[in-house]
Amino acid sequence: AKLLALVIIIVAGALHLCRGETELVAQAQEGQHSLGGVALALYSGLFAYGGWNYLNFVTEELKDPHRNLPRAIWVALPLVTTVYVLVNVAYLAVLPPSEVLSSNAVAVAFGREVLGPLKYTIPVFVALSTFGSLNGILFTSGRLFLAGAREGHLPQVLSFIHIRSRTPVPALLVTCLLSLVMLGADIISLINCLSFVLWLSIGAAVAALLWLRRCRPTLHRPIHVHTALPVIFLAGCIYLVVVPVITEPISTGMGILMTLSGIPIYVAGVMWKSKPQWLNNIHERTTYLVQRVLLVVATEDKGTESLLNPLH
Repeated sequence: AKLLALVIIIVAGALHLCRGETELVAQAQEGQHSLGGVALALYSGLFAYGGWNYLNFVTEELKDPHRNLPRAIWVALPLVTTVYVLVNVAYLAVLPPSEVLSSNAVAVAFGREVLGPLKYTIPVFVALSTFGSLNGILFTSGRLFLAGAREGHLPQVLSFIHIRSRTPVPALLVTCLLSLVMLGADIISLINCLSFVLWLSIGAAVAALLWLRRCRPTLHRPIHVHTALPVIFLAGCIYLVVVPVITEPISTGMGILMTLSGIPIYVAGVMWKSKPQWLNNIHERTTYLVQRVLLVVATEDKGTESLLNPLH
């Protein structure tokens, strides 16, 4: 549904340009550009392209990940990049930059200008696209909590799965609650804050990858790429992290504070091994209560009887 709507927009924009109406495209190139402004623009742009990293979160549920993970990336990234660039060219060919900036839904504004009766289908496609994106985010983000809980960094109950659907219901509910908390924030500030933390984390992971290649060259690497690729990628991450700290200190500062807030929680929840017995009792009773209400069990349990025992 999303690709169908985007193809309609691309074709309509191409027909508009073929009629010789190229003035707005030239106008879109005008204006002043700063180093910090480009970085913040990349935050919003990369947020729109988000999803390329989601498949990595669910490799446990992917068939033959050593073959299918690289294949999915090499097919999807060029396809999405080509389609999105052409869609933006279509937008800029039809809409003035001021309208693009002021519109809450650029595709809807585009439809009003050139699609005639088809303009009423664009809001439907936008809604379908939103639900599709939401589905991907929920499918993957819950697995982050599950993986963290499995490693002992979060309460164990967040790693539990439903006895029939095999989905991480507690982790998905936490994702839902955190999403509701964020609804009151300004979307641009939220994107900037999120993107800063995201690219800081990704940059740290890529730096660790390069460190392991140098210090642990004999490790098993079923998926291997040339070293130049992570080096270039890390340079881009450094740019996306360092420049916004200077140009947008409030949003990035909030991101830093939220990240650092995990330290006392980690110290209390993970590093503090000698917790009092009453606190362990509360944790155990809460875990059993969540299990009974949500019908979830630890993934290590085997057999129907062992799965159902904690529920009685």
